[in-house]
Amino acid sequence: MSDTETGTTDEAVSLAKDSAPEATEAPKEPVAELKTPEPRVSARTRAIALRAAAGVAIGAAVATSVYFFLQDRQGDKLIQAREDAQAAACKYAPILSDYDAKNLDTYFAAVLDGATGDWKKQFGDTSKELKEVLSQGQVVSKTTDVQCAIKTGDENSAEAIVVIGQTITSLGTQGKPAPGQLSMVMRLEKADGKWLVNKVNSPLAPGQQQ
Repeated sequence: MSDTETGTTDEAVSLAKDSAPEATEAPKEPVAELKTPEPRVSARTRAIALRAAAGVAIGAAVATSVYFFLQDRQGDKLIQAREDAQAAACKYAPILSDYDAKNLDTYFAAVLDGATGDWKKQFGDTSKELKEVLSQGQVVSKTTDVQCAIKTGDENSAEAIVVIGQTITSLGTQGKPAPGQLSMVMRLEKADGKWLVNKVNSPLAPGQQQ
């Protein structure tokens, strides 16, 4: 082959290279992200979880029921205590206002039997003087009506408002019954299961009802 042919051949090869399209890199396929498979929960596990949740719910319901039961029980005890205190005040009221100068020892014993604390001491200290006054005035008192209500109270103490209607017969009334009224505040306390009066706020003493 001559030099002329060789040169022509080289030029053709060179032109072929220049006109050929450049090779492009093939696009890469996206790599799939590996995911950890979620653990499968067995039917037994689900049942155990449901039972546990149900147990928690039942426990909460029981606790709530117990709480309200105790609250109701406490409320019932308070209501019962107030009713008992009121009954004791209503029962004690006529003891204070029923007396006869001819039989005062029985009267004093009954008053002291339902008393405690300051009231018991106060009444005991004045009983001798009171006996003299009632005897001299020949005083007889009879209860005609009792009204009482609990002002405040709990399971062991209470304060009652008491109004007592009575008739008084004495030398001062010329032997004729005269209407009278006692108004007082009694304070009571529960001792050994029994409601007793421990304070009487400014009662009208029987000797003043001549």
